[in-house]
Amino acid sequence: MLDSQVRGAHVYRSQDGARVVREWCEREIAACPEVTALPSLETELGTTRAFRAPGGNGDPVVVLSGTNFNTATSIELIRALAADRPVISVDLPGQPGLSCDVRPRGARVKAYGAWLDEVLPLLTDRPAIVLGHSLGAMVALAASPSPLVGALVLVSPAGLTAAGTTPELLRAALPWMIGPRDSKSTRLLNAMSGRAHVAEGVHPLAPWMTLVGRYCRTSLAPAPLPMECLRPWRKTPITVATGSEDTLFSPARLHGPAYRLLGAEVHVMEGLGHLGPLEDPAPAAALLRELD
Repeated sequence: MLDSQVRGAHVYRSQDGARVVREWCEREIAACPEVTALPSLETELGTTRAFRAPGGNGDPVVVLSGTNFNTATSIELIRALAADRPVISVDLPGQPGLSCDVRPRGARVKAYGAWLDEVLPLLTDRPAIVLGHSLGAMVALAASPSPLVGALVLVSPAGLTAAGTTPELLRAALPWMIGPRDSKSTRLLNAMSGRAHVAEGVHPLAPWMTLVGRYCRTSLAPAPLPMECLRPWRKTPITVATGSEDTLFSPARLHGPAYRLLGAEVHVMEGLGHLGPLEDPAPAAALLRELD
């Protein structure tokens, strides 16, 4: 049951839109038989859906996706990580996907942190690596350190500094918001990717982003987290990484805040953009391998 204190706006513009988006997610997950649904979790932010892929003998990893992405859009990343370890991918409430479609209102950071504190013991009984990408990294940092968090891996993390932008990204985002179709979605995805991962034809994720633009109310990049959220994490092993061509959270933008706030150096993933773990999952898998 969603608590009235955190009830906010629906992510979907209509019930029909919600059905179309959810059916797309269900088809993508069903096409990957090694990814199986865990029982639905009832939380203070509503129903939460999580999915598991069996893997190697490394520590398990809990994956939290970025804005507008989820388990269904992260299948290749899940497969890459599962070569080394069990993977649990969680759809964030209030984002397009299979969890509750109501966004937390007001103190969104506090609500997401409390949500992760609530769901993590329901997902694992042993210390796990929490891998957060963009918004997912902010959610991880908003939670409280616990024995179940063996390490944090924060990729292109929101929450440490304000997001940057470029004229190219703005020129791609505005037409997509006004009249989403696959060609405009491709242009937007390309603007968020490294040059080596720009699609010449239709981007593989363009159909998804077209659905997001057509049927969803997208959210803005979150503001930097307050120091009281970040200070407790300094005793936890933390890896911060970003793409060398990430226009939102560039290495130059992250180096100072990551070291000052978390005591962490920034690993630069060469040739990747803001969608790094989706462009090429191998560097993210390598970062986790270093923690075993």
